[in-house]
Amino acid sequence: MDKDMDKGEDRNNAEGGVSRRDFTALSVAAGLAASAGSAHAALAVTESDVAIKTPDGVCDAAYIRPSTGKYPGVLVWTDIFGLRPSFRDLGKRLAGEGYAVLIPNPFYRTAKSPVVVDASTFDFNDPANRQKTGSWTAPINQPGAIERDAAAHIAFLDAQKEVNTAKKIGTQGYCMGGPIAFRTAAAVSDRVGAVASFHGGGLVTDKPNSPHLQAAKTKAQFLIAIAANDDMRSPDEKNVLKDTFAKANLPAEIEVYTGAAHGWCPPDTQVYNEPQAEKAWTRLLALYGKALA
Repeated sequence: MDKDMDKGEDRNNAEGGVSRRDFTALSVAAGLAASAGSAHAALAVTESDVAIKTPDGVCDAAYIRPSTGKYPGVLVWTDIFGLRPSFRDLGKRLAGEGYAVLIPNPFYRTAKSPVVVDASTFDFNDPANRQKTGSWTAPINQPGAIERDAAAHIAFLDAQKEVNTAKKIGTQGYCMGGPIAFRTAAAVSDRVGAVASFHGGGLVTDKPNSPHLQAAKTKAQFLIAIAANDDMRSPDEKNVLKDTFAKANLPAEIEVYTGAAHGWCPPDTQVYNEPQAEKAWTRLLALYGKALA
């Protein structure tokens, strides 16, 4: 399905209005729900392309929610490959479990999504591709950029009729999205109640604004799923995380996933590990079930 947001879509950008191409579908079959450990069939969901005004421009995003009712909101931060079909599928699966899900294009300052359609075809050894990723990430690495985006995206969620604002917001991130999820929790600490990082990179640094130090000031519960090869490179990081959250008295599940390589969760990556990805998914639903209930 063409997701180009420049082709005559009727949106109210100021309100984060939805596209005419809203559609309703039974997203995520019962088999997917069962594989996630769910005891019920997936809910019917509605997917919309939306445009969200931020202090830095207009961000294209996917907003996916159950077709009826009000539910906790979840903000999903993608990996380096950005908003693409595999993350839309993830959003549908999560919405089918009873969450209103927003997946922004983190690179909206540079390009519309998708910047990559299928991550398995992306060659990081190609210098041209390395240059591309640098151009995508440079703007969001500027001071305050993530915090401005996080505030705008959560404000969008809170303005939607399908979002139960009496419930806390969840946020989850993959690879580069892991530290962004940490920073989101710190930037909007009154709203974020749960944070999940899957093979997140740079969670612990020696800088005073390190993501783990910011996250420790929040009121959230945490799930930190670490790739085995990331742990081999930085074996002390998990201990720093455990100590930080223990001192802050914040619930945190921190685990190294045996045999899982950096990037193992999205199914279109070259290192996708289905058994460990499903385990991580089950732990995510357990976190949200506790923290956003």
